[in-house]
Amino acid sequence: MKTMKTTLSALLLILLAIGLSGCVPGDGSYTSEALAGFWWGLWHGIISWISFLMGLFTGGKYTIYESLNTGWPYNLGFLLGVGSSIGSISVGGFRVGSRKR
Repeated sequence: MKTMKTTLSALLLILLAIGLSGCVPGDGSYTSEALAGFWWGLWHGIISWISFLMGLFTGGKYTIYESLNTGWPYNLGFLLGVGSSIGSISVGGFRVGSRKR
């Protein structure tokens, strides 16, 4: 039963990674007429670690930041996305008010 859970978890993780890879920045889906805005900046910030790893293993084909963007709205979304993903990782190991007596 444990191996089935492990296999199912690995399969779901692979499917999630494949699904998220369709939305990475720097993939050529944005043009000077169709720029990435706030919501895409937020999404690119959330998946920045996935984008970084994909760029690392594909020789820099993908980037973590979309160069064809709307300016400060994209930057604000990107920063909020990065902050939410990094913040959730760092808070996960920290418990407030949990003392042993």
